[in-house]
Amino acid sequence: MEKGHILIVEDEEKIARVLQLELEYEGYKATIKETGTEGLHAALEEKFALVLLDVMLPGLSGLEVLRRLRKTDMHTPVILLTARDSIPDKVTGLDIGANDYVTKPFEIEELLARIRAALRQNGSASEDPGTFLSLGDLQVNEKTREVKRGDQEVELTPREFDLLVFLLKHPQQVLTREQILTSVWGFDYLGDTNVVDVYIRYIRKKLDYPYEKQLIHTVRGVGYAIKE
Repeated sequence: MEKGHILIVEDEEKIARVLQLELEYEGYKATIKETGTEGLHAALEEKFALVLLDVMLPGLSGLEVLRRLRKTDMHTPVILLTARDSIPDKVTGLDIGANDYVTKPFEIEELLARIRAALRQNGSASEDPGTFLSLGDLQVNEKTREVKRGDQEVELTPREFDLLVFLLKHPQQVLTREQILTSVWGFDYLGDTNVVDVYIRYIRKKLDYPYEKQLIHTVRGVGYAIKE
């Protein structure tokens, strides 16, 4: 049984190939990208169980890849592959969101153990797959009802929260006022669809207006869509 898909971002061909073979032997699927730009694109486009990320890469450095990845993905575990004497890289990497690091040259058994530990930790952090919702720098925890935009916590009323969750579960889709009303207020709600406009305005005031990038968009004559 395949254990998960791991992305290897490593420009040294021999190391990357050995890693791929060892991971596949252990039951993982492994994809190699040789530059920071390719690695970042792959990590943003596809869902991986874990990323093995070399710090020294052509183009974008591993740390820059990590920094950009963490703007939209806070959950995929990242293990940095660092040179023996690069203490500043290790510290910076952990500060900007790496889960662990392994120093080159490494024993493959140690790396496999670190991978298993990171996957276990990530699994226990997200046992309920419906708990976390995100779009761009917006993070929502359904279980604790916490909402964050970047580093800022956003306070929403229960109805505002339910409306935001409904939008986030249908990203990029244009939702009519009737769809929103039925799903968020329930079939029994007899009020006017204008209530949707009012609540969208409330959410925008808290989530969109203080920030440069708007997430909630009006589709004239139809309804609303949440997208980057």
